[in-house]
Amino acid sequence: MIDKINQYLEQIKSFESTDQEEIEQFRIKYLGRKGLLNKLFAEFKDVPKEDKPEVGKKINELKHEARNKIEKLSKQSKSAGKENKIDLTAPARPYEAGSRHPISLTRKEIIEIFNRVGFTISEGPEMEDDWHVFTALNFPEEHPARDMQDTFFIQRSPDVVLRTHTSSVQVRVMKDSQPPIRTISPGRVFRNEAISARAHCIFHQVEGLYIDENISFSDLKQILMYFAKEMFGEDTKIRFRPSYFPFTEPSAEMDISCTLCGGKGCNVCKYTGFLEILGCGMVDPNVLKNSDIDSSKYSGYAFGMGIERIAQLKYNVNDLRLYFENDVRFLDQFKAKF
Repeated sequence: MIDKINQYLEQIKSFESTDQEEIEQFRIKYLGRKGLLNKLFAEFKDVPKEDKPEVGKKINELKHEARNKIEKLSKQSKSAGKENKIDLTAPARPYEAGSRHPISLTRKEIIEIFNRVGFTISEGPEMEDDWHVFTALNFPEEHPARDMQDTFFIQRSPDVVLRTHTSSVQVRVMKDSQPPIRTISPGRVFRNEAISARAHCIFHQVEGLYIDENISFSDLKQILMYFAKEMFGEDTKIRFRPSYFPFTEPSAEMDISCTLCGGKGCNVCKYTGFLEILGCGMVDPNVLKNSDIDSSKYSGYAFGMGIERIAQLKYNVNDLRLYFENDVRFLDQFKAKF
């Protein structure tokens, strides 16, 4: 019986193939239910008692050799199959470029527009204290203006909040430097609002600040007119409506002529011909004092816009939720834009 086992071992060691069907037949021959290995185990009971240790060892050796050979040949067969599937004569696939997110595209364009007229970029933390977000910006405690901000308060830390606007960055800039100050503050902000096609609890802002001697509302109007024409086209018209913000006085909201109907009136602009894009105004003297800036010598203007809103008008996006869903079908539309 030892001679028979040695003969099988030689056959196993000499067997080579990359054909899956041949390898499977080889497996069935040796390891199948009716294979040679099971026949050897059946014959093992007739082996003399004194020879059983040696014969049993040989049968186990045969079993391991067969399994190792089948595993090795199966791997080689799969590798060979992959290599055979490569057609070196086939034309190369076109390289598919990725796409930048529309929020990133719009943010980049806004920054470039203001960079061209001397505005620097300033950034700050998204988790802020009450003083930078509210108090320094003329929001006294219990002031009803605080109700305008649907704030996320950090648990166990009532004085720490997720910033509701990037004006907190402007406070840090004013505290750390002296006029002239000309900066924009792009960043993510948070408000506890119900998510819908028109609102989201997370959105992005770009806020601007210019402080120097003899700054007037006409300077603010000029810079915003420049921005609107650069972003939406030379034919864009703007208008200002009186408004209220605790940190600016006087305050206004700015509209641009509707990008869809060209100012003629449509259901998007509610047939007014204009769409609101930002809030602005002259920096309140109290805000300057809170930041240790002499309000008798310096004045300034501030403005703030939502990047989602600008992108909505720029790319005709009708649902703010699309910005956050990472739907490839939506993002693919921006492949050609860098």
